[in-house]
Amino acid sequence: MDLLLSVRPGRDCTVLEVRGELDMATSPQLREGLQQLIDAGDRQVVVDLAGVGFMDSSALGALVVMFKALRDVDGRLSLAAAQPAVRSVLTVTSVDKVIDVYDSAQAAEADVPSTDGATGR
Repeated sequence: MDLLLSVRPGRDCTVLEVRGELDMATSPQLREGLQQLIDAGDRQVVVDLAGVGFMDSSALGALVVMFKALRDVDGRLSLAAAQPAVRSVLTVTSVDKVIDVYDSAQAAEADVPSTDGATGR
């Protein structure tokens, strides 16, 4: 299954909506999409995983790398709306102890610290 990424403005953040399976074949696309947001100046990013039914370790690695990249520029990466199978992977690997995971994109957006710009730039 192809990976579809779409970006939308959120409340004081940028939301990256992900649809498809996150695996070895698609993880580079996820990482590149997040890197483009960072390069464009986005600092508060919510990854909406509502459309993701499967995630493997390569996707976890990509998320952790991009979490660190955002942290290094005083930014923040949050995950939202993980389906049960994906949430289980985040929990078993303790990634949910490092990266904030929210039940919905709206909940993640509501927890973003207020900034001067709509995208946290």
